[in-house]
Amino acid sequence: MPSESSPTARALRALEILQTRPGVTADELGDRLGVTERAARRYVEILREAGVPVEAVRGPHGGYRLGRGVRLPPIVFSQGEALALVMAVLDGQPGATDAEDTVGSALVKVIRALPERIGREAAALRENIAATPDRNASRPDPATTSALIAAVAEHKRVRLTYRSPRGDSGEWQGEVEPWAVVVRYGRWYLLCHSLRADAVRTYRVDRIRGVEPTGEEFQPPEGLDPVLALEENLGSGWPMETRVVFDAPLAEVAPWIRSTMGRLEPWGDGCRVIGTTNNPAMYAQEWLAAVPFAFRVEGGPELRAAVAAVAARFAAALD
Repeated sequence: MPSESSPTARALRALEILQTRPGVTADELGDRLGVTERAARRYVEILREAGVPVEAVRGPHGGYRLGRGVRLPPIVFSQGEALALVMAVLDGQPGATDAEDTVGSALVKVIRALPERIGREAAALRENIAATPDRNASRPDPATTSALIAAVAEHKRVRLTYRSPRGDSGEWQGEVEPWAVVVRYGRWYLLCHSLRADAVRTYRVDRIRGVEPTGEEFQPPEGLDPVLALEENLGSGWPMETRVVFDAPLAEVAPWIRSTMGRLEPWGDGCRVIGTTNNPAMYAQEWLAAVPFAFRVEGGPELRAAVAAVAARFAAALD
């Protein structure tokens, strides 16, 4: 593709903007192209001369938009876009360096469709990079994920078949109102309202074995922040209690406390965090051990035992 500052590249970029932002004004189009408003209008005229129907709508909600029946050209990536796309795929899916991998084979097809110079650089990046798999990442089934996304978009209830973590009650079914699918540190979660529990719940998408639409509609909460709601929910509803008091002001402790650890609140001359967990060893070793303030564990017994085990192991290292 020509340089991103060439007239041809700007005309193609203008077409892309009109696709994604119908109603864009000449002034906004100019800002996005890095040209004057007058030049932006000229690029619109170039598209029209090339047979692309660009309509101008007057009024406060007016602007440029593509007309009906427009036949769009093949997708064209700039060098930066192509390389960033390959990097993003490899960052999220290290196995994509293997052409036999599902994502890897798809990435190869995308690279083959690129213009020769850009495709050559993208292929070199893919073939000469080494990626380490994230041991904590989970890769859910694409069909399951697609079904959940459709239910989220359409505000439709679904019946889940879910495999509980090892040691729990095995497999169960329940009806939920899917609010959002959230990707967090390589793991995919469904944030939803469980009719079974009549409460907010988060479920690992890789553990969902079936998604059956019920056809019933629902209204998600207004102003929902899916990431924040997920973080808060991950720190509650687990079987083991956690209660930790810190001998430092809340403002100093807060940056060190994950929302998954529980609710942080003022307490005496310091503060405390109250929550629940299903993994007291991780809570003690990875979370509490990283907080640079004196603390004491007031509950529950499983967390106290986990902290005692960590303390004994560190003490033994000094003998």
